[in-house]
Amino acid sequence: MGLTRQYLRYGPAALFGLVASARGNAAFVALRGERGRYVAVPACEHVFVWDTRKGEKVLILKGLKQEVSYLCPSPDGLHLAVGYEDGSIRVFSLLSGEANITFNGHKAAVTALQYDHLGGRLVSGSKDTDVIVWDVINESGLYRLRGHKDAVTQVLFLKEKNLLVTSGKDTLVKWWDLDTQHCFKTLVGHRTEVWGMALISEEKRLITGSADSELRVWDITYIQEVKDPDEPESKKSKGSSPGAEENTEDDETLELDEHPEERLIKCSKVGSIMREGRDRVGTLATDRTGKVLACHGTDAVLEVFSVLSEEEVRKKLEKKMKKAKKKAKQNSEEEPEGTVELSLQEEIQRVTNIRASSKIKSFDLLLSAKGELKIVLLLQNNIIESYHLNLSAQVPQAVRVSKITIGGHRSDVRTLAFSSDNIAILSAAAESIKIWNRSTLQCIRTMDCEYALCSLFVPGDRQVIVGTKTGKLQLYDLASGSLMETLNAHDGAVWSIALSPDQRGVVTGGADKCVKFWEFELVKDENSVQKRLSMKHVRVLQLDEDVLCVRYSPNQKLLAVSLLDCTVKIFYVDTLKFFLSLYGHKLPVLCMDISYDGTLIATGSADRNVKIWGLDFGDCHRSLFAHDDSVMYLQFVAKSHLFFTAGKDSKIKQWDADKFEHIQTLEGHHQEVWCLALSPNGDYVVSASHDKSLRLWERTREPLILEEEREMQREAEYEDSVAKEAQPVVAGETQGETGLAGKKTIETIKAAEQIMEAIELYREEMAKLKEHKAICKAAGKEVPYPVNPILHAYGNITPSAYVLEVFKKVKSSELEESLLVLPFSYVPDLLRLFNEYIRLGSDIELLCRALLFLLKIHFGQITSNHMLVTVIENLKKTTISRVSEARDVLGFNMAGLQYLKREIEAKDEVTFFADATDRFEEKKRKRKKKEKMILAVL
Repeated sequence: MGLTRQYLRYGPAALFGLVASARGNAAFVALRGERGRYVAVPACEHVFVWDTRKGEKVLILKGLKQEVSYLCPSPDGLHLAVGYEDGSIRVFSLLSGEANITFNGHKAAVTALQYDHLGGRLVSGSKDTDVIVWDVINESGLYRLRGHKDAVTQVLFLKEKNLLVTSGKDTLVKWWDLDTQHCFKTLVGHRTEVWGMALISEEKRLITGSADSELRVWDITYIQEVKDPDEPESKKSKGSSPGAEENTEDDETLELDEHPEERLIKCSKVGSIMREGRDRVGTLATDRTGKVLACHGTDAVLEVFSVLSEEEVRKKLEKKMKKAKKKAKQNSEEEPEGTVELSLQEEIQRVTNIRASSKIKSFDLLLSAKGELKIVLLLQNNIIESYHLNLSAQVPQAVRVSKITIGGHRSDVRTLAFSSDNIAILSAAAESIKIWNRSTLQCIRTMDCEYALCSLFVPGDRQVIVGTKTGKLQLYDLASGSLMETLNAHDGAVWSIALSPDQRGVVTGGADKCVKFWEFELVKDENSVQKRLSMKHVRVLQLDEDVLCVRYSPNQKLLAVSLLDCTVKIFYVDTLKFFLSLYGHKLPVLCMDISYDGTLIATGSADRNVKIWGLDFGDCHRSLFAHDDSVMYLQFVAKSHLFFTAGKDSKIKQWDADKFEHIQTLEGHHQEVWCLALSPNGDYVVSASHDKSLRLWERTREPLILEEEREMQREAEYEDSVAKEAQPVVAGETQGETGLAGKKTIETIKAAEQIMEAIELYREEMAKLKEHKAICKAAGKEVPYPVNPILHAYGNITPSAYVLEVFKKVKSSELEESLLVLPFSYVPDLLRLFNEYIRLGSDIELLCRALLFLLKIHFGQITSNHMLVTVIENLKKTTISRVSEARDVLGFNMAGLQYLKREIEAKDEVTFFADATDRFEEKKRKRKKKEKMILAVL
């Protein structure tokens, strides 16, 4: 048996160069007892918490693989709910930075999240059109609400009533009664998608933002408050006809009442507020108090409005009434009687417009106790801006107080390079070059540049050269961070630059069909006595097509040039004579590299293939289907025939050019990978992507075995296929408005399997015990009983106690789905065990929840099984008695806690009055002393 080639695994080391992802939303979070200072933003799969005052990252909430799509802080400020692209939701503790709860229910990205005012429930909306209500305290799903026909854009709880409002891209706003879990009203007054929604004026008004410049305002009236017995029924249900939609050209409200007998609210359109933006609403939101409303479109302007409170409205009406009376007196007219009304524009006043430095993707507001409004903006170009706005000023003007930019580029990084000592990393984008320290991941230099396409460190690592889109070569000095020289190298974009192996010069390839050779030289600096580095153009190779990539062979004898005609041409460096043509790619070769010994050349193309060629005869050794999209970058690992490729399919792959094997895939980026760079010692890989992030990958000491890697890949594919399978159906339940909150995942299947295994073990042990008793009886003496190793590991517990232990280990959020996939053959045993557990009074709440769910889903089979009649009767008795006992204990504890609360409050009041009396006495003594001193002076 031959020796297998051993490879070492590369693993993710860090994510940097990213301030915030534009996919999700920004949210103020309370941290270290402060509100309005710290802001949470999505950063690919993680969540970063930034200190806006210092511009520092203070906390990272680490995600798994999926990109963050929505953030929502809890009302108490201790937790942050994070929605992901795959539909999962994780609730993080801001104190420990760990995810305590995971909810799996949606099939697509989470687009909206909202806590109720107490923080006990969480509602989520998704691209899969479903709305799910979750119980945060019990860590489980309550129910799923179906009704929208397109992605849900916003979800809002009403504090006073147990109601929910949802809006969607299907142009509808739906009202849900959470007591009965059904939609009782649908607003269809919008012509296009409803992108945002907000409740103002103590939840008596609803504002919706659509794809036009109108913000529609709706009055909410609770039917219980205004029910008039004399009002005819026909008048009440006005506008409830679906056919009325064609006649409402003026965009009047239409209400579709699905259950007219259970109408809880009346919602009528009162008017519109015009935005200055002409495009769709991006985000529409209020602060926590509801006093300030703000919105933005797809541009860089945030429009801020002030909402008058009831007190302010009353005062303004009185003022207006006085003016009207005065005017009537002057014109000798009759006094107006209640005809004075405030217009909508007077109730919701425009405060100011804030213009950001780039397009706004999301924002968050916080009104401080002093009346100062704090605003944080998440911009499209990897920036977080923070503003303060004094609302009490005569003319409120927003002041920018901070801008977090240093942590990343404004646009996509198109080129990367490593220094020769493996310590510094260069990244260059359309506007700047940044130098990063690899170990600390801090940006140590930022230099302005033109649109960079290729780059390298000059030998000695004191200067860098950048090739630009305009055809220039820019030479920068790292010590001073200044531009030393700009050379007009090509008439088109400089697509590629390569350092000569003797380190005396470089070669560049451009869109002007030229390959140019440059040599380093020292020239006299006009501003200094010392000489400075420059480059001298020495030779040019004219070709028939645009040059996309150039590479030297390590012995500097050959030069490989990739052309736009899909071929790679090899030339002799000394004479520039043609040597070989490598043809076979169907689309242009975008990247290539030559191995350290000069025997192999690997080419990556836009046709998604990588071809490995011999450099001696130009024969193609193997063609590999590498990526699902264009191969953007390719580089060999130093001193080996292993190479890395980066693709537009967001993956980085490692290959073996000798055995033509795919070794491993580095997954992490969420969008196209533009470029990568390997450190000269091969220990590090750095990659840049369209998701604005830079990622560092490190070679570990862990050996990688290809067979195991393939096995893991197959397992991952199986797990993905399980999640995509059809969800199990509950017998007798129709696909109506409501459904189960959870979904089948690999975790729920594993949990169900563990329960099945535990019940199997219980059955086996009970059979063994029966057999053992029979043996003892026959022998007439006690025979040693063989202990099961699993039960022994748990501390010699009984088989029934083991089943309970396994049951308790099932996550609360996965319990229902695990029981749903459990075959019925295990249910009778489980019911008998439940009866035993409940009688002993252990975990009443968990067991009752599981019991009621099992009875619901297997009702027909359980009731028709005569063997289970006595079990169910016993369960009925034990459950009712134990639940009432648990309720009594809870009631007693609640009463005790309330008594203690009253005691503490009374003690505090006494202390407060005692302090006040002491202070008063102190003041009296001081005053008397002062008076005595004055008298003494007199």
